[in-house]
Amino acid sequence: MNPEPIRFVHRGAVVEVDAADPTRSVLAWLREDAHCTGTKEGCNEGDCGACTVIVAELAEHAGPPVGAAARASVVGGLSLRTVNACIRFLPTLHGKALLSVEDLQPIAGGGLHPVQQALVDAHGSQCGFCTPGFAMSLGLCYERHGEAGTRPTRAELADELAGNLCRCTGYRPILDAGQRMFELPRRRLDTAPIVALLRGLQARTGTTLGGRFHAPRTLAELAALREAKPEATLLAGGTDIGLWVNKQLRLLGEIVHLGGVAELKRIEWQGDTLRIGAGAPLEDAWHALADAIPPLAEVWRRFAGPPVRHAGTLGGNVANGSPIGDGAPVLIALGASLVLRKGARQRRLPLDAFYVDYMKNRLEPGEFVEAIDVPRPAPATAVRAYKLSKRFDCDISAVCAALAVTLDGETVRDARFAFGGMAGIVKRAAAAEAAVVGRPWTEATARAAMAALPSDFTPLTDMRASASYRMRAAQNLLMRLWLETRPAAALGPGATSIWAVA
Repeated sequence: MNPEPIRFVHRGAVVEVDAADPTRSVLAWLREDAHCTGTKEGCNEGDCGACTVIVAELAEHAGPPVGAAARASVVGGLSLRTVNACIRFLPTLHGKALLSVEDLQPIAGGGLHPVQQALVDAHGSQCGFCTPGFAMSLGLCYERHGEAGTRPTRAELADELAGNLCRCTGYRPILDAGQRMFELPRRRLDTAPIVALLRGLQARTGTTLGGRFHAPRTLAELAALREAKPEATLLAGGTDIGLWVNKQLRLLGEIVHLGGVAELKRIEWQGDTLRIGAGAPLEDAWHALADAIPPLAEVWRRFAGPPVRHAGTLGGNVANGSPIGDGAPVLIALGASLVLRKGARQRRLPLDAFYVDYMKNRLEPGEFVEAIDVPRPAPATAVRAYKLSKRFDCDISAVCAALAVTLDGETVRDARFAFGGMAGIVKRAAAAEAAVVGRPWTEATARAAMAALPSDFTPLTDMRASASYRMRAAQNLLMRLWLETRPAAALGPGATSIWAVA
């Protein structure tokens, strides 16, 4: 099959790239080919946000997962998401539009865009290296609230900017700029020309782009490709695989990208089960989970930053199987199962049986994760998730605990305690669970679980935490669970979170 060139919209025109390296980053193309050097390379691993850009697609093609509101910003017929250009492979832009800091168009008369002017007025830039990324995140915030006729609170602005790091200015003036930009003369994105160009890009006949990059459009095409090419790299959002290329200098060979398969992006309730397609963006998936289980909201906000959550997928997070990933502990505590597919065959597997050893799982050659099924917790089940890391926003966990306890009156009928960062895989604390089931939910029972935890884990010491810290912290989180869920005088958020108080 003859490969198609990669076509996307940039700077008001359709760009066509033929025979590109499938792992060439959007950042490299911007700076070296398009000579748009406003976008900066900082960490080159999706951590700092200096390279933040906006990817736009037609809203009717992106939008919303069944049964849950899409978390992209829909503006003038476009679905907009911030992503990190350094770990975004160029072929994934096919059929979409790329907006960089050069697209922050001036207001009539030649003045700066409100985002840029606000950063100037509030002294939100010193060395300026991170500023373009902040401007793009603020720009998306500006468009979303402009569309809705609302303004974000200062705390909401901080969440919007969680994926952007500044090493010299400090965040106070940048947040000041985020508030100031709504007070300036308005300048909204002109979406009509972009929509018109994107409509002209929709015709596509093949599944191969630019050589070794395969981009199926249906679940059946993906299943056939995966079965025929089991050694190919399966690419979802690239938030992990991009680091394989940038940091480990790995050659990926052929790539099968699932980002164009609409069936994999669906999120819907099927009775009392929430089915999350493996290709659903992390932002959408976590939104659906937190909407059903509000105590998960804080872990959602702290799961990386918005550009990573917009690009990455929950299916990829689970299939990757990192022992410090924050998705698996929560899903295991909720009793989630995976729908696995190979060709036309499907099978189901409980997530807590999926991981075998460090970065090893039970996927067969040619098989992939199609969906994640999450049962609705019983009314008597309390769920909590806690993340401990050196930095509050956009950091890797030292320990992530997801804890679910089901009471029958004041007696524990069932418990599911899942921990990340405590072993080579995310796994349940079987001894701690056994210590509470069938016993009254009292402080003595919680302390019994704490005493049993060393039977479940022998954590390691690394740059994020010592073994002793991990164990003590994990034990203390079991006590916090009891304090927040005890039958009498349970502590509310105001007593356990300084953020709730603030």
